[in-house]
Amino acid sequence: MPLESNARIVKELARRGYNAEREAVTLLASAPDSATALERAVDRAPDDALRITAEQVRAAVGSDGVADSETPARSGVDSGPSTDSTPDADPPTGGSPVETEGSGGTDRVASTDERSDRGSAEPGGERDRSREDGPSRSPDRDPELRELEVGNDMTGRSTGTGEYADFVRTFRDRYERLSKILRGRVNHRPAEAIADMPGGSDAAMIGLVNDVRSTKSGHWLVELEDTTGTFPALVMKDKGLADVVDEILMDECVAVEGTLADDSGILFADSLHFPDVPRTHRTGAADRHVQAALISDVHVGSDEFMAEAWHRFTDWLHTPEAEAVEYILLAGDMVEGVGVYPDQDEELEIVDIYDQYEAFSEHLKEVPADTEIVMIPGNHDAVRLAEPQPGFNDEIRDILDVHDAQVVSNPATVSVEGVDVLMYHGVSLDEVIAELPEEKASYDEPHKAMYQLLKKRHVAPQFGGHTRVAPEERDYLVIQDVPDVFHTGHVHKLGWGKYHNVLAVNSGCWQAQTDFQKSVNIDPDAGYAPILDLDTLEMTVRKFA
Repeated sequence: MPLESNARIVKELARRGYNAEREAVTLLASAPDSATALERAVDRAPDDALRITAEQVRAAVGSDGVADSETPARSGVDSGPSTDSTPDADPPTGGSPVETEGSGGTDRVASTDERSDRGSAEPGGERDRSREDGPSRSPDRDPELRELEVGNDMTGRSTGTGEYADFVRTFRDRYERLSKILRGRVNHRPAEAIADMPGGSDAAMIGLVNDVRSTKSGHWLVELEDTTGTFPALVMKDKGLADVVDEILMDECVAVEGTLADDSGILFADSLHFPDVPRTHRTGAADRHVQAALISDVHVGSDEFMAEAWHRFTDWLHTPEAEAVEYILLAGDMVEGVGVYPDQDEELEIVDIYDQYEAFSEHLKEVPADTEIVMIPGNHDAVRLAEPQPGFNDEIRDILDVHDAQVVSNPATVSVEGVDVLMYHGVSLDEVIAELPEEKASYDEPHKAMYQLLKKRHVAPQFGGHTRVAPEERDYLVIQDVPDVFHTGHVHKLGWGKYHNVLAVNSGCWQAQTDFQKSVNIDPDAGYAPILDLDTLEMTVRKFA
């Protein structure tokens, strides 16, 4: 059967154990006989090769020749908007995925008809793709221009043994680093020093929240702890701080300013401060037009993994429209995992965890081979549940080495051509949403829960709840440096917006609703790929389901 589309070429190569550079796929699609060209390229590939390169395809095609770069590849893909929004429908013969614009997350993704009515801007605009010597990589896609650095990766650096002293070190490090941010805003005194101050004095304390509760009179009592002891602060209901108290979580670091009672036994709060992100934060930007796809929660191995949507996504990555997408940042849950929730085995298509990663690896081969990929684990992946989560062990890394993907810890900071992206899978979002008022954090608007984590400068502030925390000498969960982009997943909901110039993105998932999700009333946003312009930090969401 002839190979009439980029997608079929990619899938056929993946079936044979290869992925390919996007230019190699274009050359194969442009060949007079794509099937024969593919056979020759595979035959001529070195025995230890994992990818097919453009040079190998040129050598394989030889005298058969290839079409000029101005000749459209027989990919079956044009630039018109897709009108298919049904997850189970066959991939459209023509049409690119739906593109949506906007931010803030308050406007849900518009319907296909609405998007068609208002039109969709080309992410990268038209660029000259003509070449004197036939098709070749665009100068803008030159790997030599790429810059990617990973920070805060604790893989291979775990020091905790679970002893009490380990937890003390973790929380001491948390306090020291976050209190340093707050000391520039208040005239801090240690708890033991405040206790010795005369009644009626003005005082300010920075501490971790040890307790917060309501009094019979409707006031709030907040107990703070620092390295010298604890001290209580009373927030009066008539002070106008109720909105702030509503946002307090246990174990987070806050500052309280106020006046001591006559007996110096309590601090009457006048103001509360979070470490927070400065309103004046200035973002970085790439010095060329280049894009990153922000995705998460693929869940290969689940009965509800949306393979067709994934194929549409990877097919699109091979089209000229996606030429600027040179990075994929995947925020965890590559596979469905085993034993993650009750009766999960009844919803598994693949029951062995290693077989799940083998299958995910095959799907990863469909991505253009010259795309940079960074992945962090999630709670469904085969790593420890306690955060921070190290990257995968060597056995799983060997399975995933088909694409030279970087696998780093959860969380991690990735600097992509001058744009700092904080990647965190997002388990603590469940805690934030459960503890805070709905208008402050909800599953329908997950980016608002992310705002709270930015405000607290910590991705998992509350200890002892659903979010497991591993003790380390350093608290890797502190948001030490302000990111330009905060990328999470986990909750399977699409939402994005800006908080003090930081773009917060929760990228949805690639898994349709499972029976378990129905039982807990989760209606997932599946088959979406947020595409981020790294030069402008503008974002477009594309729908593939």
